[in-house]
Amino acid sequence: MTMLTTAPPALLHAVGDRALTWLDAHRDYFRLTEADLARGDALVERLKPIGELAINMRMLFREGVAGSRQGARAGALLDFAWRELLDGGNVLAAHQHNEPFSPVSLEIYAVFHELGYRHPGLEAALDIPRRTATWRALEMPPSRRLGVLNAERRMGLTPSGDFAEATAATWLGRRPEPWTVHLHIAYDITHTVFHLTNWGEDPGRLPPPLADYLELYLPAWAADWAELQHWDLLGELLIVDACLPRPALDGQLWEQYATAQSGTGAMPVCGAMPEGDPSDVFDIVHHPTLVAAFASAMATSRSLSAGGA
Repeated sequence: MTMLTTAPPALLHAVGDRALTWLDAHRDYFRLTEADLARGDALVERLKPIGELAINMRMLFREGVAGSRQGARAGALLDFAWRELLDGGNVLAAHQHNEPFSPVSLEIYAVFHELGYRHPGLEAALDIPRRTATWRALEMPPSRRLGVLNAERRMGLTPSGDFAEATAATWLGRRPEPWTVHLHIAYDITHTVFHLTNWGEDPGRLPPPLADYLELYLPAWAADWAELQHWDLLGELLIVDACLPRPALDGQLWEQYATAQSGTGAMPVCGAMPEGDPSDVFDIVHHPTLVAAFASAMATSRSLSAGGA
């Protein structure tokens, strides 16, 4: 069996520190405009980055590997997201009122709820559709269904479905031919792992057959996407590796990933950093940069707990 190399904790931590610095410097690009707020269904696309920001900052706090500067920055970004971007939850409450059977408000609010933020009006509005058969009948991809169930669990609510059934319906749950992992399937795989483990909080929730399957095939998938320089997906696969009982990926992938990060801390989606209007560039690279912060915290925490040096 080939011995895997491990990336130095200092390298792992530096990736996250640079990513968080960039996110903090560009926080105003997360803001919703009046036009965004009036877009109805299209508002969801503008809410998604805010939810991603909250999830990643919550996870960074949870792992406890951030220094005092990083911790203060993450806390300030979370408070900024709740108070300024979401108007203390009023934006989510309005969206819930307009789209009562959309799970978006629930999924985003669950992150803040875990941290002690509260909006009683939103909670009351969420309770009404959850008591209907329609809520359980909503059609969505199985990995997304897991996300809804996990959001309910994080809020202390009775999940509206069965985790085992939802897991079995996913691509990963079926464990099909490993050579069919195209782009959208790869993201379904990573998000199945994220929702099952609550974004890496409890890797023990990943069923052993799925962990074994991932341990066997993750190295080939990661190598393929690294060769294609798809840094956004490689970052998510590095997070998946940190959720496994035993690491499956070689530390050299982390070195390649760190090299792809720009000097500003932003991480390109694929290939080199895009150029153009700063707002347009932000829309392209904010997600892979958030992923870099997430991957860094998970890998640093795992390395330190394993006695890495």
